[in-house]
Amino acid sequence: ASKPSVAATAPPEARLETRLMRYPDISKDSVVFVYAGDLWVSPRAGGLARRLTAHPGDELFPKFSPDGKWIAFTGEYDGNADVYVIPSEGGEPRRLTFHPGDDFVLGWTPDSKKILFRSNRASAPARYQRLFLVSLEGGLPEMLPVPRASLTSFSPDAQRIAYTSTSQEFRTWKRYRGGWSPAIGIYDLKKNTYEELPRGKGMDMFPMWHGNTIYFISDRDGTMNLYRYDLGSKQTRQLTSYQEYDVKWPSLGPDAIVYENGGLLYALDLASEKTSKIPISVASDVITARPEIKSVAPASAHSVYRPAACARCLKRAATSSLCRLSTAARAI
Repeated sequence: ASKPSVAATAPPEARLETRLMRYPDISKDSVVFVYAGDLWVSPRAGGLARRLTAHPGDELFPKFSPDGKWIAFTGEYDGNADVYVIPSEGGEPRRLTFHPGDDFVLGWTPDSKKILFRSNRASAPARYQRLFLVSLEGGLPEMLPVPRASLTSFSPDAQRIAYTSTSQEFRTWKRYRGGWSPAIGIYDLKKNTYEELPRGKGMDMFPMWHGNTIYFISDRDGTMNLYRYDLGSKQTRQLTSYQEYDVKWPSLGPDAIVYENGGLLYALDLASEKTSKIPISVASDVITARPEIKSVAPASAHSVYRPAACARCLKRAATSSLCRLSTAARAI
């Protein structure tokens, strides 16, 4: 008889399906995502997730290397957002960028040798972003010749990129139709040429280049859904039809696109174009939800809060003003 899975043997509270998973990415056999500011990984079929990082600083935008060996991400470890890389099986993160500008990981070159990120480090004041590549081995980043860019994906031969000059993925706008809704462009890095994909009435974001197809999300029907644009036929076709929640943070893997919808993760198989939910359980310590003792007294020279002394008072069931202050704080 086969052994039960880890998810099946976990306690009931650990088997509950988790929501609020963000910034997912997918490899041949795994899914990585952010939950409560940390990186977690689970099998593509779902199940109990395993924590990869536990630093107090946020880890964001994880991306598997095309060969599946590494995960690049943006880490806020030293008071700044920089590019880090960690083995996909876990280990110590290694810092690759050292600039006071914010470096947001976007993906990898197809050969898994360089990490693509966007940064405002080249603009003064920092009002727009440009694209950079940094080697997996470290060293000085290389700036790409695109004057302004945000969400970006390489073509399979790394000669071209599909990108948006600006993006609004952090905005709370719905059905925005203004000037900050640029078309998805194709830039040839060798020929220095530019062309645009046909535009709809909505906002097009997150271009993802696979083979002869560029996938993206758009709210041209009122809700963010997945679309595909065929570079050969020049035709655009809708792939999903969500109406309640937007498709958020889609990310391209070797044979599927993973995305968030309503706090849950889903995968779109590129061959069949069918979607499936990835049922994931996160057994987290949820440290930020724990009750704690805090002083609610106004700061002054005559009122000093000392948690250690207060704990001793509580233990002796004293009735001092210090003890009453802590008791009131605990009730809150």
